[in-house]
Amino acid sequence: MSKERLAGRLVTPGEELDPEVEAQPPFVIEVDGKKIATVVGLYQEREGKKHFARLKGPYVPRPGDVVIGLVTSVGIMNWYVDLNSPYTGVLSVNDFLGRPFNPAVDDMGKMLRVGDYVKVKILAFDKTRNPLLTVQDKDLGRIVSGTVVEIAPAKVPRVIGRKKSMLETLEKETECKFFVAVNGRIHIECPNKGLEAVAVLAVKMIEREAHTTGLTERVMKFIQEERKIREV
Repeated sequence: MSKERLAGRLVTPGEELDPEVEAQPPFVIEVDGKKIATVVGLYQEREGKKHFARLKGPYVPRPGDVVIGLVTSVGIMNWYVDLNSPYTGVLSVNDFLGRPFNPAVDDMGKMLRVGDYVKVKILAFDKTRNPLLTVQDKDLGRIVSGTVVEIAPAKVPRVIGRKKSMLETLEKETECKFFVAVNGRIHIECPNKGLEAVAVLAVKMIEREAHTTGLTERVMKFIQEERKIREV
């Protein structure tokens, strides 16, 4: 690998962390008053604070999360939605319509089809049943333009960056709009297909090199070089 350096100290499952570290369960748990890592991650100290960021792991739904789902099948009164998670989401046709479903005039096949991406909010989830989804909020619903790229959910914070620094770099250098969902799916809308290709490559570069330092500068240079090569 190169001269690139890890952006922190590698931590393995079972390792004890500093009691002041900022992290959320289930990736860090308390055992006998001690904070213990349950997944592989990076321990970092920056701006006077101590952080733990996982490197791998699936997305676990939380009520209130806005995510990008992929419709995988159609039921009698609902759609089943892949959330890039071990748990499959359920979106009811009544919620999608915002009113009761009328089979005499409503055709579910024309609303959402298998293979469609949809921006949804996790309405309820308690691990005893599949996550219940809703589109009844601002900017939710079927994605009809742009492209969706998928990354490991654990790498989402790196795509956003500290104080949104990486996300701002991506949008400025590619001239594209990015919606980064916490479940590892990113909706990208660009002025043309050439810029879209550059944006996707940049996102995959961030996923691949998320554990290294100096990444924002390298991504900026990569985008600028790719735009020159592609003349976009």
